[in-house]
Amino acid sequence: ETLKAFDREVNAFVDYMFGPRDARVRGWFLLDSYLPTFFLTGAYLLCIWLGNKFMKNRPPFSLRPHLIMYNLGITLLSFYMLIELILATWEGGYNLQCQNLHSAGEADIRVAKVLWWYYFSKVIEFMDTIFFVLRKKSSQITFLHVYHHATMFNIWWCVLNWIPCGQSFFGPTLNSFIHVLMYSYYGLSVIPSMRKYLWWKKYLTQAQLIQFLLTIVHTLSAAVKPCGFPFGCLMFQSSYMATLVILFINFYVKTYRKAPSRTAVKETSATTEIKNGFHKDYFAAANGLQNNKKAQ
Repeated sequence: ETLKAFDREVNAFVDYMFGPRDARVRGWFLLDSYLPTFFLTGAYLLCIWLGNKFMKNRPPFSLRPHLIMYNLGITLLSFYMLIELILATWEGGYNLQCQNLHSAGEADIRVAKVLWWYYFSKVIEFMDTIFFVLRKKSSQITFLHVYHHATMFNIWWCVLNWIPCGQSFFGPTLNSFIHVLMYSYYGLSVIPSMRKYLWWKKYLTQAQLIQFLLTIVHTLSAAVKPCGFPFGCLMFQSSYMATLVILFINFYVKTYRKAPSRTAVKETSATTEIKNGFHKDYFAAANGLQNNKKAQ
């Protein structure tokens, strides 16, 4: 009873903050109450903390078969969402610049159903981090990684409850396409014989940045020429995407900034070893010669 009372209070507060929910998604799995999404996010963060402690003095797990199946599953789910979103928005005659929430009829429901899978996929993707923990890939568990995973799941709970179709379709369509490429890459990278062919990781990060920038442009286009889509949601999405752009640029610069080549380092070292026009080896040889003469 205490938990039910707390649940009612939380949801009453959320409804007070954001207004009436979209009636078309009432009763859909995980949507009526915010608590499951909140607790799953908390469990995700707790697993990272406890998992790192658990693995501290243990060898990393390989998990190769699990990773292949997991990445294949996410790739197929992302491909399904990509195709279904394209077909549903085409059927509904969606306007690329700005699309409201109620004009496409059954196509809006179809889009909402795909976006529910998009929301649910964000909790599945928590496994990305869990696998990093179990494989002791601590360098991969960055602030950007955890921030992105934790916030997306919560944001899309809100999206599904208040704006489950219309203008909301664009970001997930792009993201599903990127995830087809990204999780294909991750799955292939687990297979040692395939790694020499995977030269395109850098371009995946570039594609993600382009995705965020295009989503911001698409979102703001609906603010410039309104179509009835909630203005506050447009501003929030643009702001959130801006934080991802900043964090991804920071990640890109740190990861792909070119370090000095070994040849350059050797040349620099050789230059610093020259004194008065002679290499230090010359002086070593000369000293050896002089010492030999003294000994004689």
